Amino acid sequence: MKRRDVLKGLATLPVLGAYAYALYKKKQISQQPTFNFLAEFESRFPLIGDTVEASKPKPSPGNKLRIGFIGFGSRGSSIARSAGFAHPTFIKNLQKDAQSNPNDKRYQTFMEQEDLIIEFTGVCDVFNTHAKKGSIALANLSRQTQAIPEKSGVKQYSDFHELIQSPDIDAVIIATPDHWHAEMIIEAAKAGKHVYCEKCMTNQLSEAYEVRKAVLENGIVFQLGHQNRQSASYIKASNLLANNVLGPINLIETSTNRNSPDGAWVYEIPPEAVAENIDWERFIKPGSRTPFSAEKFFRWRCFWEFGSGLAGDMLTHEYDCINQVLQLGIPEKVTASGGIYYWKDGREVPDVLNVLMEYPARDLALMYSASLSSAHQRPRQIMGQDAVMELGGEILVKAEANSKQYKSLLESGKITTETPFIQWQPGLENIDAITSPTQKYFASRGLIYTMHEGKMTDTTFLHVREWLEAIRKGGETSCNIHQGFQEAITAHMAGISYRENRIVKWDSENECIV
Repeated sequence: MKRRDVLKGLATLPVLGAYAYALYKKKQISQQPTFNFLAEFESRFPLIGDTVEASKPKPSPGNKLRIGFIGFGSRGSSIARSAGFAHPTFIKNLQKDAQSNPNDKRYQTFMEQEDLIIEFTGVCDVFNTHAKKGSIALANLSRQTQAIPEKSGVKQYSDFHELIQSPDIDAVIIATPDHWHAEMIIEAAKAGKHVYCEKCMTNQLSEAYEVRKAVLENGIVFQLGHQNRQSASYIKASNLLANNVLGPINLIETSTNRNSPDGAWVYEIPPEAVAENIDWERFIKPGSRTPFSAEKFFRWRCFWEFGSGLAGDMLTHEYDCINQVLQLGIPEKVTASGGIYYWKDGREVPDVLNVLMEYPARDLALMYSASLSSAHQRPRQIMGQDAVMELGGEILVKAEANSKQYKSLLESGKITTETPFIQWQPGLENIDAITSPTQKYFASRGLIYTMHEGKMTDTTFLHVREWLEAIRKGGETSCNIHQGFQEAITAHMAGISYRENRIVKWDSENECIV
């Protein structure tokens, strides 16, 4: 039977007909000749590798690095856990979950995690509760006991300047709100302290130049917190794209869709978050007259004074993923639009944002859009003349009907336009115990776990380890100051375009916004 005859015969059976046609299509696909395109491709083009193979540190008394931690909120504590340091209560809960659910391997994974040969000698947070929790978690007592000690041995600092200048610290991890990133990085660089900093690298355009200058002049090892650089799927995609699997690429679409209070940065405010427990004068920048607000302290991403909105927080994830696999650099012009359409809670930054980043010299455009009131997941798509790639925790590549590169394969029936001829998933079906919508979002886009040495591994762990190895042995990190500068400029171009309602252009020769 021909396809049109099947459709005509099933037209009178709307429900059963749809089911029967689905079976018909499935049988068609299963009867297609098996053709392992990826195997043939890799035999012709040697790939870098599916995982990040950073050399492991070898334990030795003189090899231990002393780290200071600045900002121990939700992201800070998450980085610490990825490095193997967690509060005893957290470990106790993991153990309890593992006992009730045999598929929950988080406790086992944490206890078996590689020792990074570091010690945390100081922690600084302007919220007393965070500072106390940090001092206990960073003492690394959780592997020996679940009892919470009265003292940990990790010094608590009320002033980050004192922590940076301490002779007991070799490097710092910065996980504060964006508005302090630049000053902390610059001071640490001038003090000769290596830096791991969360994104967005800066909160203001001018700061990006100052940070780059300080890092390069003082020769420190810098790593920006885009852990996607360690994802096996992005490394694989980089190789495929470098070898022209898609043909000429003219359009890329990527997005952020979240639909929960946490996803929209409406974080819970604990009862102890009162003026007596938060050093507000140290939280705001000098010269600011903003009065104390627990809401602004915990939900700082919603306000321009402290954060960079969707452009600096979520766009940067998507931009850096694409920049990693295609090395796009800073766009020549950026246009942004959006507004506060759902979360009318006093925030200043938009909850819907659309950004068009254009690269005329490369004949392509990168489109980003975000909604914080819909969890509908849209795939990250790189569209070429010969094929389209969906890129996240897995890779899917489908041929275009008018492809020149794959014309003979399409005509012979070895591949079809309906079925991916490359489908590569590095074991993500084995992820256990992801419960929150935000975690699920990040996992689906390959931003939490990856396959490494045959097992699921935390990408932040690999990203921190890469930074530590660069400190010990020299060499560059994957998200170094040059990558950070490109990210910061791009994010600020989008922010300026949105706030000033204009197209923003980049003068690459003079390195300035026109």
